[in-house]
Amino acid sequence: MTDLKLIETMLRSAKTIAIPGMSNKPDRPSFNIGRYLQARGYKIFPVNPVLKEVHGVACYKTIAEADAACRAETGEGIDLVDVFRSPEFVPAIVDEVIALGIKNLWLQDGVTHDEAEAKARAAGVNVVSDDCIYRRLMALAQ
Repeated sequence: MTDLKLIETMLRSAKTIAIPGMSNKPDRPSFNIGRYLQARGYKIFPVNPVLKEVHGVACYKTIAEADAACRAETGEGIDLVDVFRSPEFVPAIVDEVIALGIKNLWLQDGVTHDEAEAKARAAGVNVVSDDCIYRRLMALAQ
C-alpha cells in the first residue's frame, strides 16, 4: 500500500536527488524524468559509470561519489536516491544508501526487492517502491 503522506513529505523536503541508472538516451524514462526533476528545481546527480554527463550535469560512478559532490556544492548530502536500475542491483544500492546516511529511497516502476527494502526500512530509510516519481510530482502539482 502506498503511503501518500510519506510520498508528499519526501518530495517536498528533498532538494538533491541522486539518480542511479540515469541514461543519456531521450527514449528512456530516466532521461526525461531527470530533466523534469531539474525543471522542478531539484539538483540532480546522475549516477552512471559509463557516462560523463547528462542534461549538462556531471555523471558519477557511484552514489558515494554523487553524495561527495553534493556535499562539496551544497554543504549537505543527497536527500533522495531515485533508482532506475533492475531489481538485482537494489541490494547494493540499499547498502550504499544506508552507509551514506541517505534518508529517502525511491524505486521506480517495476523496481522492487522485498529483502533490500526491508533492510532499508529497518535502518530508518523511507522507501517508496514500484512507483513513478514523475506521476507523483504531477499529482502533487494539481
